[in-house]
Amino acid sequence: MVAVDTNVLVRLLTGDDPHQTAAARRLLHAGPVWIAKMVLLETSWVLRSVYGFEESAIREAFTKLLGLKNVQAEDESCVAAALALTQHGIEFADAMHLSSRPPGAVFVSFDRSFVRHAKRAAVAGVSDAGAPRP
Repeated sequence: MVAVDTNVLVRLLTGDDPHQTAAARRLLHAGPVWIAKMVLLETSWVLRSVYGFEESAIREAFTKLLGLKNVQAEDESCVAAALALTQHGIEFADAMHLSSRPPGAVFVSFDRSFVRHAKRAAVAGVSDAGAPRP
C-alpha cells in the first residue's frame, strides 16, 4: 500500500505536468492507495484556489477517485458525509470539519453562510458562534 501526498492527487486530477501526471497514474494503478483526510482537504483547497475548480468538480473528482477498488480514504464515512454535504452548497473543507466532529458536539462558526447552508441541509447541531446559545 502507498499513501499519497497532495501533489500526487493534484497532478492526477489536473494533468498539468505530463511527466508527473503519468507517474501519478502509474502509482494509482500499481496497487492499494491510501489517502489521508488532510490530503483530501489540502487537495480541495489547491484545486479551488489555484486551479479554479468549482465545488461540484471537486466532489465529482473525489467521488470517482474514492470509488476505485484499490483506493481507501482515512475515515471513509466522514469523507462520504462531507462529499454529500457539498451538494448543499457547503465547501468541502467546511464539510470535512463538520463531519469530523464528535457525536453530539455542537459545531459553531462565525461563517453565517456556512451555518445557513448546514441548516438548510438539515444538519443538526450547527450554530452561529455570534448568536446566543440556549
